[in-house]
Amino acid sequence: MSLNDGARAGMPGVDAKPPAGHPERNEGPASEAEQQVPRVARDDNRAGGSQIWFDGRFIDTADGEAPLTTHAMHYGSGVFEGIRAYATTDGGSAVFRLPEHLQRMRKGCELLGIPFDVAAATEATLQVLRRNGHRDAYVRPLAWCGTGSIGLDVAPLSKHLMVATFPTNVHLAGAHVRLGTSSWRRNPATSLPPLKLCGAYVNSILAKHEARQRGFNEALFVDDQGRVVECTGANVFMVRDGRVTAVEHRDALQGITRDTVIALTGAESRPVRHDELLDADAVFVCGTAAEVTPVAELDDRRYDDHRVALEIAAHYQRVVRGDDARYVHWLTRV
Repeated sequence: MSLNDGARAGMPGVDAKPPAGHPERNEGPASEAEQQVPRVARDDNRAGGSQIWFDGRFIDTADGEAPLTTHAMHYGSGVFEGIRAYATTDGGSAVFRLPEHLQRMRKGCELLGIPFDVAAATEATLQVLRRNGHRDAYVRPLAWCGTGSIGLDVAPLSKHLMVATFPTNVHLAGAHVRLGTSSWRRNPATSLPPLKLCGAYVNSILAKHEARQRGFNEALFVDDQGRVVECTGANVFMVRDGRVTAVEHRDALQGITRDTVIALTGAESRPVRHDELLDADAVFVCGTAAEVTPVAELDDRRYDDHRVALEIAAHYQRVVRGDDARYVHWLTRV
């Protein structure tokens, strides 16, 4: 579908221009989008700084420890989420689409037999944000299997939950992604469900490492039939003749930011071949951390027209900060 008039009506004009030229590979520091995590204040984990919620109580972040025999440390038996809180234009703060994130986390916990109470996790998240005074923040809930045995049976193990928040310096204007098609394949959904299971992310780490070695800052997964899956931690969209298309693949995480962008733009969701991305007028990625970020290049293909992505990114910022009344139901006030 085209980016329809109704969707465009909610988007402010964007005067920002795409970066002049393209940076040479392997030069300069990685941007927030390249790292796929928001930039975090350097002292947020120091003693006397922030606190975390851990198994029902607050502790200083610096005091958080886990035994070396923790099962999740050895086998990846944990579930996490990446969530954002934003300073709203009315002077408050709100968490964006918190229920959807925690419901997805609950599904992963059920698979591993980890008790997870969505209401309790919601309250813990809000309490940590209030206690730490973080208005613009990255929120990391993590549930994991602890100690009890070294085998693969997680039933007898202790189970734990923590929630941490990190203040973010949100500034993605001009950020861009240089994608390299990965030789690795994405975990198939028939082997590992596309949820945020800790161990599954080794797949992303391998692809990211390979991309860096090749001079890119992000990797693109494709399947054996040449269909696009996703990036290591973000979903993919393309623009062709003004039409916005969301890449769809059963092995990809059903991203909450992806769902948001589809709602804002009326984008069509369908399978996309790798060669279609190369023929597209523009490509962008989206995720909780990356937000909406243009792709500057894919392999040897360079993209210069980032106008649609920048318009969507600007509208996204209005939505998450409470400036668009049509979407305030997505905000959980802190």
